[in-house]
Amino acid sequence: MKYYKAFGVNLNNLLVKHSKDVMTVASVGKIEPKQVYRVLNGEHGASLGTIISLAKGLDIEPAELFSFNFDMEKE
Repeated sequence: MKYYKAFGVNLNNLLVKHSKDVMTVASVGKIEPKQVYRVLNGEHGASLGTIISLAKGLDIEPAELFSFNFDMEKE
C-alpha cells in the first residue's frame, strides 16, 4: 500500500510540473476522473492500461510515472 501512495504522490507532482489537472488528464487519456483520483490517493495500483492513459494525459513517457524513490527494504 505504501508503494501505491508513493506512486500517487509522484503522479500529483507530475500534474503540478506539467500544469495539468485531473479532468484534463482523464479526458485526454480517455479514462474516468474517478480512476485518476483513486490512483492519486493510493487507493489501488494502476493497471498497465491506466498507466498508459495517465502518460498520454500528461504527455509524458510512461516510465516517468515510475521515476521516484521508494525504499523497498522498509516494505
